[in-house]
Amino acid sequence: MASLPIAAVIIRRDGAGFACLARNERFVDLQDRLHSYSNLPKLIIDDSRLDRFLSLLEAGEVAVSERWRRLDPVDPRDIDISAAPLNGFDDAQNNAYLLSFIDRTAEIQNQRNLHREMLSDSLTGLHNRTGFEEAVDAILSAKGNDQADCGHESKRFAIIAIDLSRFSQINEYAGAIVGDELIVTVASRLKNSLRSGDLLGRIGGNEFAIFARLAEGSSDLEAICERLQSVFDAPYALSGLQVNMDAAIGIGIGRADECDPSDTIRQAQIALKQAKRSNKVELYRKEVLESFRLRFSLETDLRHAIENDGLSVAYQPLIDLGDGAVVGFEALARWNHPERGPIDPADFIPVAEECGLIVPLGRWALSRAVKCLKDWDEITGQTLPIGMNINLSAVQFARDDVAQSVREVLEESGIAGNRLTLELTESAILSDPDRSARAMHALKALDTCLAMDDFGTGYSNLAFLQKLPIDILKIDRSFVTGMMQDRDSVSIVRAVLSLANALGMKTTAEGIETVELANTLAALGCSHGQGYYYSRPMSAADALEFFLQRRA
Repeated sequence: MASLPIAAVIIRRDGAGFACLARNERFVDLQDRLHSYSNLPKLIIDDSRLDRFLSLLEAGEVAVSERWRRLDPVDPRDIDISAAPLNGFDDAQNNAYLLSFIDRTAEIQNQRNLHREMLSDSLTGLHNRTGFEEAVDAILSAKGNDQADCGHESKRFAIIAIDLSRFSQINEYAGAIVGDELIVTVASRLKNSLRSGDLLGRIGGNEFAIFARLAEGSSDLEAICERLQSVFDAPYALSGLQVNMDAAIGIGIGRADECDPSDTIRQAQIALKQAKRSNKVELYRKEVLESFRLRFSLETDLRHAIENDGLSVAYQPLIDLGDGAVVGFEALARWNHPERGPIDPADFIPVAEECGLIVPLGRWALSRAVKCLKDWDEITGQTLPIGMNINLSAVQFARDDVAQSVREVLEESGIAGNRLTLELTESAILSDPDRSARAMHALKALDTCLAMDDFGTGYSNLAFLQKLPIDILKIDRSFVTGMMQDRDSVSIVRAVLSLANALGMKTTAEGIETVELANTLAALGCSHGQGYYYSRPMSAADALEFFLQRRA
């Protein structure tokens, strides 16, 4: 007994009770820790449990084990108890039994602490994503029986997802410490806005979630949203800075007896994505899920199309409005899906921008367009007097080293940089003016031309525009197509042409669909034009034929 590394005691039945035949020091120590004053550890195993153990052993069981737990808030205990027959002990008639006890309290407590840490956000102390889901599930499971006879509304709950706007900018420019301070402050304000029974979690870097019961239906939800929005009314004082914050809010609605809380959390996050675009509180709708499923499906298919050369480029001619000559072509990415047919660029370009595929897509389009120029030169045996316009997405311009990509393509193809015109939107330039200016000057160093696309539809800072190395302003089709009916459109076009002339820039009008528009723009002094009046986008072979015919 003394050599056993665990607490142990040997017992046998003694009439209606039990007698202790032997015990070791570890058992005595365990008794002392459990404040037991009897020969048998009754605080560990009572007579009824012991009788059950021995009855099982007497019926032929080789061993019996069980965990005993004391749920004491001051001194909780978890102890594994095992019992086995001990034949031949002290000449007993095979009715002696060995009971062993292993105190698992520290081990179990460590496991609980580790589990708690795994489910908690270390910065705010709130539940993390996994912990929040488990806590919501526990709440709904605990309340389920109590609500069995309650009405429909009492079982409804909301998951409200909250995303902090501008957080990444604050974190980037003010530093991670200020970002952490902001998260903690927002968490504190959100806690103070909750009702009794609501639950708050931090389920992402700058994303929180709230579980709220909707006993009063939509009126409950409206009141909750008003309180949440008020959390961001007052500025946040962060390390001496006064920062105004805003948040996007998406909501998923569930019923305690019908859904998995994790599904409702996902629905809230889908609604949150919509809220970021609409700048208003969004409630999850099934059609939104279908839209997201389509986008994810398009993302997968687009990735395969880029990797397996499943895209193509169409070319729309650019015309000199003075003499009608073809001066170049705009390269336009096209996708003919094997199952869905042609997919509009307005559908797949935003998907590419959102999932990060815009960089490989943009590089592919650039390489393909420049190769097309080289092929035309080789086919005709001369360097053709035409250029190529290539669109640069705002996301691509921000994420990629565009100048390096253009340099590599030009060096590989041998095409001169002055035959390339790179089209940028106002948003691409003005989102980060300093970086944009550096990138544009790097492109100009390659002798390329730069065009500002869709000019007039944004909020250009004309003073900054003057400092940028822009060669061409492209007048948006929304102004061009309405010129013959809308006097204001004519005035806007005149103003753009005057501005371009003052800044020494050329102009290109998009959307020319009639001879009247072409003649009017030429008379107003517009340099170039493109549109269905001249030609729709076409294949590389047809584009070369179009140029050669008009040249003749």
